[in-house]
Amino acid sequence: MDEPAATRYRTLFLSDLHLGSRGCQAELLLDFLRHNDADSIYLVGDIVDGWRLKNGWYWPQSHNDVVQKLLRKARKGAKVVYVPGNHDEFARGYIGNNFGGVEVADDALHTTVDGKRMLIIHGDQFDIVVRHARWLAFLGDWAYELAVVLNTHYNRLRRRFGFGYWSFSAWAKLKVKDAVNFIGDFEETLAAEAAKRGVDGVVCGHIHHAAIKRIHDVLYINTGDFVESCSAVAEHADGRFEVLTWLTTARERETAAKPTEFPQHPHSERAAA
Repeated sequence: MDEPAATRYRTLFLSDLHLGSRGCQAELLLDFLRHNDADSIYLVGDIVDGWRLKNGWYWPQSHNDVVQKLLRKARKGAKVVYVPGNHDEFARGYIGNNFGGVEVADDALHTTVDGKRMLIIHGDQFDIVVRHARWLAFLGDWAYELAVVLNTHYNRLRRRFGFGYWSFSAWAKLKVKDAVNFIGDFEETLAAEAAKRGVDGVVCGHIHHAAIKRIHDVLYINTGDFVESCSAVAEHADGRFEVLTWLTTARERETAAKPTEFPQHPHSERAAA
């Protein structure tokens, strides 16, 4: 069967796919990759969830299909750069190597169409919990995974009564003071690192909170994740950046998960640079 015509961008940035975990939205990710293409694709960390795989192997065919789809894009000429994060830190042992057209790098420098230089980095290096309290990071990851599972069951009940999708973790990030402060501190730290390196902006992941904003003189971009928000960032041919949120309701997700019933007009959310 012929694949649908893809919207083409200059660059796509994806992070926090968490392949190998039950929270990964692999079917939606495949749908996204079928509908979107780019000259350059940056995989900005936590692509594979090595933490989860250590505790028990989980790798359904859909996760393998995602890997094959990305490799196919590389074979067809896309520049694909893989910048590992903390969940796939094992890949940092292969920095400088090329696998099937996919370059592995500790970080990368991307130049936009209008000449702006963007630092590409996952961001865990600047998370004090990950760096100095590893056991606490694992505990937080376990709690997040539990929240995702509970949220899935809760949303099944909501759908039964005709209500839309609701994310507890997304709500908590915006309402719980400590979470809001953590996000703010993380964004400021990454922007400061970009300024320190003399670049115009930074593209990162790690905190599962998509954003495009200016912090002081630095353009801060976070790709979000493909566990709950199912978001990515695109650079248009004219240099504009846009957050793409791929099917934000559970009802739309269920429709997209059926191979023969993919929606023809996926939603996106714009964010001005």
